[in-house]
Amino acid sequence: GTCELGAAVTLGYFAQHQLEQLDASRTVLAELEAYTRTVSVGALRNAGGAFGFHGDDMEKPIAVLSGGELARVALLKLMFDAPNLLVLDEPTNHLDLATKRSLMRALAGYEGTIVFVSHDRAFLRAVATRVLELSPAGALVYGGPYDEYVEASGHSAPGMRAP
Repeated sequence: GTCELGAAVTLGYFAQHQLEQLDASRTVLAELEAYTRTVSVGALRNAGGAFGFHGDDMEKPIAVLSGGELARVALLKLMFDAPNLLVLDEPTNHLDLATKRSLMRALAGYEGTIVFVSHDRAFLRAVATRVLELSPAGALVYGGPYDEYVEASGHSAPGMRAP
């Protein structure tokens, strides 16, 4: 399908497979420099440090990063965008527990709109304020958080009975 965004909407997209969104021929720092263009190297290094890229880690080639490191680079790029609509495809895949918790805290305080797909129940419980269930029968909207969806539908995921 298609979607038409409003004039004031700025979209941030987090891909499940991060290499789709990153240039594997660049280093972490070069990727951020190319993406942000107006942010100083010092500010990029400080932000990188906050995302676990310290010192020489900023000079690592994107091509050799682990799945979790790729996810952190993509999240760092989103931070510089400051979008008001986030579309997240399996955002917790490959993240270590500490990074996942930091992401959940950050998203819980996010003031924009978040549309996401996730199989991570802890993430669903922490972030979802509504659930849109898509199935061959159509779309159903549950107006409450994930636990209310499970209780109302009897499913922990479409097609699965709740434990």
